[in-house]
Amino acid sequence: MNVLELSEQEIIRRNSLNELRAMGINPYPAAEYVTNAFSTDIKAEFKDDEAEPRKVSVAGRMMSRRVMGKASFIELQDSKGRIQVYITRDDICPDENKDLYNVAFKRLLDLGDFIGIEGFVFRTQMGEISIHAQKLTVLAKSLRPLPIVKYKDGVAYDKFEDPELRYRQRYVDLIVNDGVKDIFLQRATVIRTIRRVLDEAGYTEVETPTLQNIAGGASAKPFITHFNALDTDMYLRIATELYLKRLIVGGFEGVYEIGKNFRNEGMDRNHNPEFTCMELYVQYKDYNWMMAFTEKLLETVCIAVNGKPEREIDGNIISFKAPYRRLPILEAIKEKTGYDLTGMDEAQIREVCQKLNMEIDDTMGKGKLIDEIFGEFCEGTFIQPTFITDYPVEMSPLTKMHRSKPGLTERFELMVNGKELANAYSELNDPIDQEERFKEQMRLADKGDDEAMIIDQDFLRALQYGMPPTSGIGIGIDRLVMLMTGKTFIQEVLFFPQMRPEKVVPKDKTEKFTALGIPEEWVPLIQKAGYNLVSDMKEVNPQKLQMDICGVNKKYKLGLANPSVDEIAAWISKIM
Repeated sequence: MNVLELSEQEIIRRNSLNELRAMGINPYPAAEYVTNAFSTDIKAEFKDDEAEPRKVSVAGRMMSRRVMGKASFIELQDSKGRIQVYITRDDICPDENKDLYNVAFKRLLDLGDFIGIEGFVFRTQMGEISIHAQKLTVLAKSLRPLPIVKYKDGVAYDKFEDPELRYRQRYVDLIVNDGVKDIFLQRATVIRTIRRVLDEAGYTEVETPTLQNIAGGASAKPFITHFNALDTDMYLRIATELYLKRLIVGGFEGVYEIGKNFRNEGMDRNHNPEFTCMELYVQYKDYNWMMAFTEKLLETVCIAVNGKPEREIDGNIISFKAPYRRLPILEAIKEKTGYDLTGMDEAQIREVCQKLNMEIDDTMGKGKLIDEIFGEFCEGTFIQPTFITDYPVEMSPLTKMHRSKPGLTERFELMVNGKELANAYSELNDPIDQEERFKEQMRLADKGDDEAMIIDQDFLRALQYGMPPTSGIGIGIDRLVMLMTGKTFIQEVLFFPQMRPEKVVPKDKTEKFTALGIPEEWVPLIQKAGYNLVSDMKEVNPQKLQMDICGVNKKYKLGLANPSVDEIAAWISKIM
């Protein structure tokens, strides 16, 4: 790496790296380092009256250091927490050579470095459970300084809290910010609990294609890629539904998949274009059964994560204890807007939208218009878990017609804290009806609806072999984790959320500088001084430019012969 691309701290750390090697200390050893304890367990299991001090071998990052001559204290951070370590020169350097302590530990090791400690557990005079080191091993040298968060009286200082940096450099966020790792451990508990409940119910976890010929199973914009071997365009899946239902046709009692879906849509606090979803399909069930099953599932998940069926979110105590309210969507719209859409056609609903001062366009069919009304006036008002049921057929191309309410379907969406969490149906298993629904979707696509479904002929063929009565549900895992951890931004529960590309400072090519008579070896120094474009030098005083670039030469000890003010003036004079 070009030395000019490094900060002063990075240069110092690389020099320390070389000095460690010169001392015969490998800063990146290959051998296994055997540990037998974690920081949290050491503290929890400590007993003051033990006859013999407990011997431990631990490893982790050095997060703080207080050197007091021949003795020092450090704070070691392992995968579970932090513990204080007491280090003395003579304990880790029992022979005459004291360089491991005097040189390596005190001068060449830095905060963020990984070390191994062998020693015994004791309680200090201040009452803190600590490790008395008897052996120190260097395990990995950190070449970049950490943004160390300092705590005093329970208050954090020098926080690493810029969301842009935290999400882009999640590895740093996990190291320095307390509680971040806990969110993802809770996320793992959510997924593990869902999997346990479904497995215990006798359902089979399966995997279906991520690359698909047709983006089906939902109304959404897909990501498109090209399959070179087949010379055909493919889609990243927007849902797993149609493949899972093929497996129900094939004879499985119940199948589920927890995996990634991709929708080429916007990013905000509730949406990420790559998201995790759980879809479940069970034969011989309907949406009423699925509502009861979902209530019990979410109650179980909340207890597993929080120890109780309630969670505080945005200042609201939300109870996941079954049962949940059930409310038909048209009744919800009537309740929130005063308009009863029952029996209205598309033109009449457009008039309602105009009266509600909504922004709509000609591409929206009846189903999309109802969805827009619900989204704007209703969705955000349902804080406690609420099943919104009985959607119009135009909104539900994969759902069975309602058994007793003409024009409606047996579908529900679960709303929690003002957002959709789950979507479920009594699945449509009439292949003739399904084909007509697909054709209606194609008519919407012809009108310009770029989220309308495409006809999946193979799925229709599968239905023609017969699919038993089936209920299915999709639950957004990311949103569920947000609810279970009390987070209001989806980026907080994703290890690596989608981000805009990092901004790159524009720089002129070396040739543009050398055309002015500037020696090639001076171009990096000029750009390091902040003159990335030739035009940046046009109005600069030659003396200032000389001071700037010669300062870089001196700071980085490059040993180049400094140009004169007259030479620099000649460079500047040639800039057009």
